[in-house]
Amino acid sequence: MLPWTTYEAMYDAALNQPEEFWLSAAQRITWKQEPAMACRERTDGWHDWFPDGTLNTCHNAVDRHVENGRGEQVALIWHSCATKEQQVVTYCELQDRVAGFAGGLRLLGVEKGDRVLIAMPTMIETAIAMLACARIGAVHVVVFAGYAGPELARRIDDVAPKVIIIASCSFQGQTPIPSAPALNDALALAAYRPQACVIVQRAACRTSFMPLRDHDFHTLEQSAPVEPVVLRSEDPLYILHTSGTTGHAKGIVRDNGGHAVVLALSMDVIYGCEPGDTFFTTSDLGWVVGHSYGVYAPLISGCTSVIVEGGASASAIRTLCHEHGVKCLFTTPTQMRLMRQESRHLSEVILPALARVFVAGEYADPTLLEWARSYFRTPVVNHWWQTETGWSITAHFFGLPEREPVSLMNDIGRPAPGFRPAIVSSIPGEQCGEIVLSLPLPPGCLAGIWKNGAIRVPSAYLDETRRYYRTFDEGMIQANRAVHMLGRSDDVIKVAGRRISGVQIEKIIATHPAVHACAVVAIPDELRGQRPIAYVVLDSEAECMPSSEEIVARINEVLGRWVGLKEVRFVGRLPTTVSGKITRKRLLVS
Repeated sequence: MLPWTTYEAMYDAALNQPEEFWLSAAQRITWKQEPAMACRERTDGWHDWFPDGTLNTCHNAVDRHVENGRGEQVALIWHSCATKEQQVVTYCELQDRVAGFAGGLRLLGVEKGDRVLIAMPTMIETAIAMLACARIGAVHVVVFAGYAGPELARRIDDVAPKVIIIASCSFQGQTPIPSAPALNDALALAAYRPQACVIVQRAACRTSFMPLRDHDFHTLEQSAPVEPVVLRSEDPLYILHTSGTTGHAKGIVRDNGGHAVVLALSMDVIYGCEPGDTFFTTSDLGWVVGHSYGVYAPLISGCTSVIVEGGASASAIRTLCHEHGVKCLFTTPTQMRLMRQESRHLSEVILPALARVFVAGEYADPTLLEWARSYFRTPVVNHWWQTETGWSITAHFFGLPEREPVSLMNDIGRPAPGFRPAIVSSIPGEQCGEIVLSLPLPPGCLAGIWKNGAIRVPSAYLDETRRYYRTFDEGMIQANRAVHMLGRSDDVIKVAGRRISGVQIEKIIATHPAVHACAVVAIPDELRGQRPIAYVVLDSEAECMPSSEEIVARINEVLGRWVGLKEVRFVGRLPTTVSGKITRKRLLVS
């Protein structure tokens, strides 16, 4: 039974009595040594959560449910939209497979603190690899399986993984894309060399093993099982890269203790899920939603998690929700737009088990939300969060006894416990501006940035006073604490919920010797939310001029086709300020 009946009571408890609030929230998970302290400032000025506590995240997500008699409950359901395969894994089966693969990683020399890079599509084996790393204290680094060799090489050099894990192929639609060429290109480009590579062989596209380098995933699963190791709360669980305004991917570090506590809390108060409920996220496991709500949160909470490979159609989502009695669906506006498009050809949907639908990754407009509510006949709501936070900054709280006001349903909700937003504006008296968050951030947010083999203070996110975390999103805060989002204040483009910096694309275009200047901006896309468009100024004296097709092909080669660049406009000049800075907003109206 929750100790609060209203949002206000819960939020005020976290605001006014944070130590007591978070130590109480920490009771939702199993500790080896329970913490007596909630938050402690580090010597570098950042902060650790539950610093005197010890635990193991894999034990919380898997073993403790088996120990508590839930071993025969289904833990993971996997469906491939490409191959139409499906796997169902119970908690007992998951424990055996994770413990065995953890033993296999040990045989390859992986120990606590070592990094393991996982470049695989959403599969049962991806989740097993993540949990096996957590079991032995290794730090997993999951990257999107569609990355081309150069982008993968940058991830390899950044984290120096002892082992790399790939599947023999991923899919674009129904077409298998071999993974070995991108891996081999990456290893040829990277300065760092891993000790071993592990491959999941798939029937659709098998690959040859390199002698002395490659190992079979399922063979390693048969290794002698290992028990979960005891870790400090502040020990890193994973690194996940995100694009920023500089065009360089930043490795967000997540801890073990704070992460487990807030995911358990959020499943309770935000999503209203209990042990045994079924949670379905359409996110790829290479993105933060896949980490938080495809794997860790549902499993830590003793739920069943449905995960999918590839873009699920409206009929596939409806079938999965119906067949598995999904209570909560977590998807993106892009997926919603596809569903709306397909729904014209589908019969009426009746999903009595589906209690609510959550949307994140990009802003969903009220028209889309209203359509979804009519289609699903259940609440459908936005909520706002970032890779850096790992869970909702603002949300709607379906787990509280008192229902949320209907007036909030089209907005992004109110702050989750521990988040203290404020507005910073360059215009005196202006109510709109950049949304900043008072420090310390609540548990589960970034523990720092991975740089040069160490965890650093995320200085690029801090304001000049170093008292606030900058979200780089703009909006306003209403009297009832509801946050209204206006848009992104930097140039990060969200393509179907995946973030890519315009600067990152510009740098690649500018490598062509005939390119004098270029700018990349986001334009609306009916299905994917946004897509990039490039404006390119050519050097009139260059000998070899690139075509738009050549530029698009170069982006596809370096970053991957998922970026979605299709349109390149050649212009005589770019609009600039007096100081020479490109004014991208003027391009959007040109």
